[in-house]
Amino acid sequence: MPGFLLEVGTEELPASFLSDALVQWQERIPQSLEANSLKGESVQVYGTPRRLAVLIKGLPSQQPDREEEIKGPPAQAAFKDGQPTAAAAGFAKKQGVELDALFVRPTDKGEFVFVQKKIPGCPVAKILTELVPQWIWGLEGKRLMRWGNGDARFSRPIRWLVVLLDETVLPLELVNGSKTIQSDRISQGHRVLHPQPVTIAQATDYVTALKSAYVTVDPEERANLIQEQVNAVAENLGGYTVIYPDLLEEVTNLVEYPSTVVGKFEPEFLELPSEVITEVMVTHQRYFPVFKPDSFEQELLPNFITISNGDPHKSDIVAVGNERVIRARLADGRFFYEADLTKPLESFLPKLEKVTFQEELGSVRAKIDRVVKIAEQISTQLKLSENQSQKIQRAALLCKADLVTQMVYEFPELQGIMGEKYALASGEDAEVAKAICQHYLPTGAGDNLPETLTGQIVGLADRLDTLVSIFGLGLIPSGSSDPFALRRAANAIVKIAWFYNLPINLENLLAQIATDFAQKY
Repeated sequence: MPGFLLEVGTEELPASFLSDALVQWQERIPQSLEANSLKGESVQVYGTPRRLAVLIKGLPSQQPDREEEIKGPPAQAAFKDGQPTAAAAGFAKKQGVELDALFVRPTDKGEFVFVQKKIPGCPVAKILTELVPQWIWGLEGKRLMRWGNGDARFSRPIRWLVVLLDETVLPLELVNGSKTIQSDRISQGHRVLHPQPVTIAQATDYVTALKSAYVTVDPEERANLIQEQVNAVAENLGGYTVIYPDLLEEVTNLVEYPSTVVGKFEPEFLELPSEVITEVMVTHQRYFPVFKPDSFEQELLPNFITISNGDPHKSDIVAVGNERVIRARLADGRFFYEADLTKPLESFLPKLEKVTFQEELGSVRAKIDRVVKIAEQISTQLKLSENQSQKIQRAALLCKADLVTQMVYEFPELQGIMGEKYALASGEDAEVAKAICQHYLPTGAGDNLPETLTGQIVGLADRLDTLVSIFGLGLIPSGSSDPFALRRAANAIVKIAWFYNLPINLENLLAQIATDFAQKY
């Protein structure tokens, strides 16, 4: 049974597009085959920064023949006094059958003439040449581009096209203005390690042929290689690393032949909060941090591991360049951290008046005032002690103050985390500081919930304010748009109240918040 290979060669694809494209093809290609009465034994989708490919094994040589019932004219128009009319004769001629092949069958709209036809299956080669352009141009993604003088849109310019049915090249053209890309059996190897073209003899040779050209086309195999290499290197450095799923997926889709590069930085930077260092490494530089073994607080070693797509024998040169970059990033982080620590966290509150929460609702500072009031209402409902209520009021007041610090301005992902650290440095109560960080939890499905009662109530107050005020303006989320994450806020409110069995009367609370909102806005 035939095997089929399609490879679309491109300029370097963004990692996010590649990830989405793989998912789309994994879903759509089997559906497309099934819709055309074709089913392969296996459909394997591959992708690297320079190519998207699908290898289908065990295809039939052609579609199966099928019976199809074709509807014709109404029976009363096709037959008069039991004799066929011109309408019946015309329908039979059009369908290529004799008149005696026609039969009458009742339908919801009355009796109609039908004919049962046997339709021979189409050769698989013909069907595939019709489907391939649909698979390619049907891919969706952000910021698709045009190139050359054509109207074709894709994530990056398409440079070559391999279309093989067993060992035969299926004739196919992708036209983009004055440029035409014709199908062939010629692929391309790794840019650095194998710049020569690669000839694919037959479809099922694809994976091994590319591997000999230093290209691992299977993303899952590349991810496993990266995990093994990173863990082994971390162990050799006397530590361990964390395989962050998003980071692993991104670096997997940035390389064709992964190899590890080990770098280091000055130990003096370890005086920075570990969250700052890991944020710089993971989110901004795509590095894997290395942690000391048996360290409860995840203490860092002055090393990092990055994944290269270049020549492994030149990893020392690559390391030097990466060390220069992270040294500068960490120096910036240290400057921001030290500058922020020169004043207490509360002193940043006035700056929030210049940060807009929502145009009609005013600044983040105005939102904080509403959150403080809602937190007080929740505390009253729960009949909390004066000491506990004061902690909640203080945490609510300071919960957004770190948004205008230099560190969070540069690294927005650290909001809340830096708020806790700056609060402790300012002499705030430890529970207040933890609530500043944890009131953002949960950030999504499956995330942790706030551990302290202070964090739980401030988190509820923040989300309740957002829900009432945004809905109060009539900005209701649609099926595809929820810019203020109102669904996530509502889910978080229910999860926190339910999990901790908080005896809150949400109906009364929402009514009071809505009344206060209506009086002011």
